[in-house]
Parts: sequence; structure tokens; C-alpha cells
Amino acid sequence: MNTNSHVEIAVGLFLVLGLVAFGWLALRLGEVSWLTGGSTYTLYAEFENISGIKTGSEVQIAGVSVGSVAELHLNEDGKAIATFKLNKGIQIPKDSIASVKSQGIIGDKFIRIMPGGDETNYQSGEIIADTESSLDIESLISKFALGGVK
Repeated sequence: MNTNSHVEIAVGLFLVLGLVAFGWLALRLGEVSWLTGGSTYTLYAEFENISGIKTGSEVQIAGVSVGSVAELHLNEDGKAIATFKLNKGIQIPKDSIASVKSQGIIGDKFIRIMPGGDETNYQSGEIIADTESSLDIESLISKFALGGVK
């Protein structure tokens, strides 16, 4: 074998190893559940008003991000349903409360879960029963400005 064929073999091996590494990284970051075992689970919550929350908003417990909002839609009763993807190690007791909160006065909105003390936890696919909807500051200001506050 000449020197050119050694270089071509080395370059070929380098490319194959690079493609394998890229494929593994793409599958790992894309969280393909059948390959990685999945690092999240899904919970749902029903709100009267979820204004300001969008797909990708954080889900927090005690100020620590434990997941994100994966989807928002309306149910047949016209209530907002938020789908959460939570980290697998996080357990949410059955008497927990999910509420829409704001980071500061005009900051981004997020979902805060206040864990309860129940011994049984929500399982993947269940709906959080107790929720507190978003506070609509605009309607409060308009009520105050127009004299509707008593």
C-alpha cells in the first residue's frame, strides 16, 4: 500500500467516527425515548385563564426549574389545558397546587407547583386537580380606573 491509501483510510475512519458521534448526539439531545429511556414524564393541568404562558415556559418548584410547558390547548369546556414535561426524578404529591406566576412585575410567566403533603404522587398522564389561574392585571387596573373596585 502506498502513502495515499493510508491517508484515505484514516480520513474515511475519521469521517465514519464523526458521523456516528453526530448521530448519537442528535438522538441523545432529541430525547428519543425508546433509545434513551426518556428523562421526562408528562402531567396536565386545567386552568380558567393561562394568559402569558407559552410553549417552553418554565415549570418551577421552590424557584427551581423542574420542567417546561410542552403544549397548550382548550378542552371541550373552553378551559385551558397545559401539558408539562417534568424531570423524571421529581415527584408531585396528589394535593399539590399548580399556579400561573410572573417573574417580577412585568417578567415572563411560569407555572409554579406548590407540593402538598400527600403520600401518593401523580403518575405520568394524570391531571393536576388544584390550580390557580393567571392574575389579569389589565382588568384590575381598568376596574380601579373606572371605579369598579369596592
